[in-house]
Amino acid sequence: MRKSIAHPAPARLPGPAPRLALVTGAGSAQGIGFASARALGRAGYRLAITSTTARIEERASELRAEGFEVCAWIADLTHAEAVREMFEAIGPVAALVNNAGMQSLGQEPSDALLEDVTHHDWDLALAQNVSTAFFVTQAVVRSMKEAGFGRIVNVTSTTGTVGAMARQAPYSAAKAALTGLTRALALELAAFGVTVNAVAPGWIATASQTEAEARAGRASPMGRSGTPEEVAALIAFLCTPLASYITGQLLVVDGGNSVIEDKGRQGG
Repeated sequence: MRKSIAHPAPARLPGPAPRLALVTGAGSAQGIGFASARALGRAGYRLAITSTTARIEERASELRAEGFEVCAWIADLTHAEAVREMFEAIGPVAALVNNAGMQSLGQEPSDALLEDVTHHDWDLALAQNVSTAFFVTQAVVRSMKEAGFGRIVNVTSTTGTVGAMARQAPYSAAKAALTGLTRALALELAAFGVTVNAVAPGWIATASQTEAEARAGRASPMGRSGTPEEVAALIAFLCTPLASYITGQLLVVDGGNSVIEDKGRQGG
């Protein structure tokens, strides 16, 4: 595991010192995690970004070139011990974006009927999409409560939360579980000035988007997939002081796709 320190960012949040934001699953240059890190840097946060591979160092270098203070950490966040070691190095955080998951790793959910889903695929979906968020969030809540400020944003999906797809039961269940975790934790932390929200992207043009997903995006009401930056803009807002009265919510970023009732009719 490696850590890198960069130069101070030009922007600052209100207060005596810049706060630290941790974004997990930020290794892809075209991903939601990396876009969120950049947006949080522009909002005045110092940045810590993680991935399971050394490509996270490339992302850190790009952010430093833009003037942000960044540390990069390589870790498999499905293991609690790896999470503990990471926080011993980076210290307490004020904002946490739980973006790590199958999509951030460039992996596709298993495509199988429920009776054919292997125990390995089931466990993997829960580990990568739920356990990562659980371990990292558990590590930050005590310091956030003591500080009287904290922002936690869980990146889930429209799959399993406002819709579903056949042959993807493990992934759907995992993303729904992340939403349940969001709401329960929001109630636990509301009195301490800590908010917890979930953002559910629909069809987003990341590096891992397949051609079938791109076609689905073109069939949405806006006629296109969303961009990582559009999702990141909402995530960054939820991490600001202005979002202090928003908690326990699932906010959907899908261009209106989930509200279509008559799927067989185009337009109005």
